[in-house]
Amino acid sequence: MAERRVNVGWTEGLHARPASIFVRAATASGVPVTISKADGSPVNAASMLAVLGLGAQGGEEIVLSSAADDSAAALDRLARLVEEGLDELPETV
Repeated sequence: MAERRVNVGWTEGLHARPASIFVRAATASGVPVTISKADGSPVNAASMLAVLGLGAQGGEEIVLSSAADDSAAALDRLARLVEEGLDELPETV
């Protein structure tokens, strides 16, 4: 299983707009991805309700994981999106 650990770059955390951007990117990645707090249970990264339910705050460490064979590039892009706190979905995600 591939995994990336990053700190949430959005000041407000994974709430509302940032969560929407992240969920769209996770869905577009084409591989099943989970997200969790460093000490929590993983949830489906393509589920808006699940991502909002994490309550991940700005600066908090999260873990992105996938068991898919070709998930490394997708996890790298998602990790960059979260860590940099991008305001919109980049074309490459």
